[in-house]
Amino acid sequence: MKIVGFQSGHDVSYCILENGIPIIHEEEERFTRAKMKIGDGLDFFFSRVSDYSDIKYFSLGNFGALTAQGHTVEGNPEKMYDILKQNDGEFYNLSHHTCHAANAFFTSNFKKSLIITIDGGGWEDYETPTAVCVFNGDENKIERVKLYGINDLNFGHIWYRVTSNVFNLSVGYPKGDQSGTVMAMASMGEPKYTNLFNNTDADLLRLQQIVNISEQEKFNVAASLQKHTEDLFRKHLSEFLSNPDVENLCISGGVSLNCVLVGKIKSWFPNIKNIFCDPVPYDSGLSLGSARYLWHHILENPRIYNNDKNASPYLGVKYDEQTILDSLELFESSISYKKSTDDEVLNKLSDQKIISVFGGGSESGRRALGNRSIIADPRSAEMKDIINHKVKHRQWYRPFAPSILQEKVNEWFNEYCESPYMSFAINFKDEVKDLVPAVVHFDGTGRVQTVTESSNKWYYNFIKKWENLTKVPIILNTSFNDTEPIVETPTDAIKCYLNTNIDYLYFYDFGLLISKK
Repeated sequence: MKIVGFQSGHDVSYCILENGIPIIHEEEERFTRAKMKIGDGLDFFFSRVSDYSDIKYFSLGNFGALTAQGHTVEGNPEKMYDILKQNDGEFYNLSHHTCHAANAFFTSNFKKSLIITIDGGGWEDYETPTAVCVFNGDENKIERVKLYGINDLNFGHIWYRVTSNVFNLSVGYPKGDQSGTVMAMASMGEPKYTNLFNNTDADLLRLQQIVNISEQEKFNVAASLQKHTEDLFRKHLSEFLSNPDVENLCISGGVSLNCVLVGKIKSWFPNIKNIFCDPVPYDSGLSLGSARYLWHHILENPRIYNNDKNASPYLGVKYDEQTILDSLELFESSISYKKSTDDEVLNKLSDQKIISVFGGGSESGRRALGNRSIIADPRSAEMKDIINHKVKHRQWYRPFAPSILQEKVNEWFNEYCESPYMSFAINFKDEVKDLVPAVVHFDGTGRVQTVTESSNKWYYNFIKKWENLTKVPIILNTSFNDTEPIVETPTDAIKCYLNTNIDYLYFYDFGLLISKK
């Protein structure tokens, strides 16, 4: 039995759950090549899937989006209802934050957990908008504990206004949300202006004046925003997080992409032993969350534990070798290719070559995790600047993630952390920071991706071989894109490769190494 979850508005997506396990999750921006374009999740689903015979339910985690102007293509709701009528099924329109909570909790392996959702705002019913909610998860049930009115507590709105109005950075279509750029700046500043985030026009005007003084003052404003966010988080949510009976925390919503904040929670609340971060915490994950909530909470199916398929972020389509060869043929005047091996690619990495890798299903979420990644040698002091300038075409201070073997975390970081989706920024040990300068941020942290053999067999074994070659169990990893969304198809990959200074493109499933003529 299948459930189709979909998200309309921005971050358009759909997913299919089969007997409670996601078999596909796709985000429309990967195909349109424009970030956060407003659209219709049903229309995207119908464009990608043609067999509706086993679909029993449709779910939407975004009240009002089914027929909202600009979100809905005429005729799609009727088509959905026709399918449900034929299959004796039903449509569920579910609560925004509840669906964020569901995706985090039901993806985790926690039997019980506190759940916190934080974003810029969503509807819990047709009358109640909120930007922060607190829930308790217990087996296959989720119950809301606290709802904050959208004007009472709204982290996302503060970041939205400052990112767009103070730093003049994008927060939506077509370049996407660039709040991560502000977070990167924060590590180089002093939080001197934490009193200027009261959402008044006077505050915004003053902050605009300050950032125009110098680059360092930009960093100071960013640091102040980060500190204000952390202080606000602790002030309002301590009553739930400091409860000694609470050991597990799930967190979702777009603000949970703030890996600096998330990386500090355990130090603030020592009773919290385990944190699970939603792999798709922004609104694209609502398709998954609504379907999971329907399967577990409403239909009362039991939890699915210790199942890598249930928690896998690699939910995109897998492309066969012929599709890749057909794409290569389109660019035969610009590229050449040959059969290769992981060992040859590893040697090129060691020779300071920048390599894009493509294989398996694409990752759901903002962060590439080895299937659509650009990788490089973390030991190079120059590599960060090279990739920022010549490949990603972005600010010089933006950091890159260390992908590390899970079992080696304690040897390189001050605390043990399971971070399969790059959710935590944690401190490198002082004695090893100089060994991997390309993945150490200015504050001594790394936004770590921990890799296990069960989560990504190829990437794990590749890093293992890299460790055997270099004695370093870490590879620099950044998303395979330039300014567009992460590449989806082999053609996307080749285009991005040709338009940047990436040295090689490696289709690892089939051992195809691409070079430029």
